[in-house]
Amino acid sequence: MRRGLLPLIVVIQAMVWATHAFIYETWTFAPEHGAGFTVNMVFAVLSVSFVASSVLAFRYTNPPVRTMYKISAAWMGLLSFFFFAAAAAWIVFGIARVIGFGVSFRSIVEPLFVLAAALGVAGLVNANWTRITRTIIHLDSLPEIWRGRRAAVVSDLHLGHVRGRGFLQRIVAMIMREKPDVIFIVGDLFDGTAIDAPRAAEPLRQLAATGGVYFVAGNHELFREDLGFVDAVAQAGVRVLSDEKVEVDGLQIVGVSYRTAVQRNRFAAALRDIAIDPRRASVLLNHAPNHPDVAEAAGVSLQVSGHTHLGQFVPWTWFARRVYRQFVYGLSRTGRLQVFTSCGAGTWGPPLRLGSNPEIVVIEFQ
Repeated sequence: MRRGLLPLIVVIQAMVWATHAFIYETWTFAPEHGAGFTVNMVFAVLSVSFVASSVLAFRYTNPPVRTMYKISAAWMGLLSFFFFAAAAAWIVFGIARVIGFGVSFRSIVEPLFVLAAALGVAGLVNANWTRITRTIIHLDSLPEIWRGRRAAVVSDLHLGHVRGRGFLQRIVAMIMREKPDVIFIVGDLFDGTAIDAPRAAEPLRQLAATGGVYFVAGNHELFREDLGFVDAVAQAGVRVLSDEKVEVDGLQIVGVSYRTAVQRNRFAAALRDIAIDPRRASVLLNHAPNHPDVAEAAGVSLQVSGHTHLGQFVPWTWFARRVYRQFVYGLSRTGRLQVFTSCGAGTWGPPLRLGSNPEIVVIEFQ
């Protein structure tokens, strides 16, 4: 472990402990809610499980570590719902006391915790139901041969300890059933944890499209470059675009890696070097919908991105909307540039989705 990570790990663990303590004290505040030794021990183990399993996940990829990580990641998602349920219980209880309305704390906290558990389970189920999202995008100066052609866009699979090779096989099968003319994988194919990257990426060999299959690296591919995530994609027969352009039947397809695109000046310089012709239609693969004004100034017609997960589950969906605003999800426009942001097919951290749906996007060009 890098020495500089230790303070961050300590801070995160302290926050997780505080969250567990708040929920525990909220539940046991009602006299009827006693907690025996077994419950206390289980809660204590859960309070350290996510940080511990995360540290192990970046070093090991054996079945016990994967199982531990899956359980702890799911618990962290449920914990979020329980935290907000606990906060709501105290707010309701406080308001009731102020206005003189006699109500027991138990009658408030129990239904809120049941609701939290139900929402968490719904999120777990929803995260495993991948949809096909279809949209039509009109591009100026689109080559006639591209009219009616379709692109499959997938992002943020986060292959690792929660989802692995089998999940990718299912996504690949769904894509191929759509018979797309071109396929774009816009980053975070891997989660960044320890994994046999070449084996996990092997199902990509089944992807085929007349216009090609293209990939750009996201931020999670940069977490552990020693594991060769990008190399594994290339070895599986997918064209990796690293700050470069290819032309397919007159359409300019541009790929800029997250490392470049995250910094405004480097992003602008890369697009200048690529020399996009603004008089002709172009598609930019850029993992995150950052700096769309830079892409617009470079003459890009359409940018396809992922990264945001649309916040993944409530209430974080609200925070994601505040950060990325109009570009958080779906099709938007700034000047001459259109941006389509997918909320991704996988999950990061807690394997939950509520308020967002895992998806593969199929774009029809017109």
